[in-house]
Amino acid sequence: MAEQLLVVEDDPTLRELLSASLRLTGFEVRAVTTGGEALSAVRQDRPDLIVLDVMLPDFDGFEVVRRLKALHADGPPPVLFLTARDAAEDRISGLTAGGDDYVTKPFNLEELILRIRAILRRTSGARPDGRLVVGDLVLDPDSHQVTRGGAGIALSPTEFSLLKVLMEHAGQVLSKEQLLDLVWHYDFGGDDSIVASYVSYLRRKVDDTEPKLIHTVRGTGYVLRRPQP
Repeated sequence: MAEQLLVVEDDPTLRELLSASLRLTGFEVRAVTTGGEALSAVRQDRPDLIVLDVMLPDFDGFEVVRRLKALHADGPPPVLFLTARDAAEDRISGLTAGGDDYVTKPFNLEELILRIRAILRRTSGARPDGRLVVGDLVLDPDSHQVTRGGAGIALSPTEFSLLKVLMEHAGQVLSKEQLLDLVWHYDFGGDDSIVASYVSYLRRKVDDTEPKLIHTVRGTGYVLRRPQP
């Protein structure tokens, strides 16, 4: 499933350019004009990342982030500020307010997309307390507890490690060879059947309810996908 981005920009030309370019890159994009609309959009469908203009018609982007923090005890989605204000104090204000990056206008579109991807790699599925969350599936690496829909799931150490890797790379297809390296840290002399076996074990415990999260990509590998809204 493609990452969902929220673009908050009051300039209609730039808003359409950004939205179209990000969709062509493979993201799902929702675009709004004001800070108030941004707050409503996050409440309705929490995005994976917000591209947020600082100068908005109602209140500025810094205030949007402050209000999002007040609304979300587990932290707001990651934010990339986009603004013509390039003074050092503005950059500091943006990052202090809770932004993950700060890009000034005019900007290079390819660089912006690279920065968005970098933020998503750092933050995908992770919460401030270190938990990994995909849909109603929650993994706590500190306590080694896993729940789905609030119900506890007992996993072996290897099953836990496999699920953690899949959740850390949610939305990314991982080959059997990659999983052998990331979970087992060595290969089995070309025998990758152990991966299929453990994915099967994991599915019985994690995917015994709908929607299914762990998917096989035939001829390629496995992916844990966020449920469709």
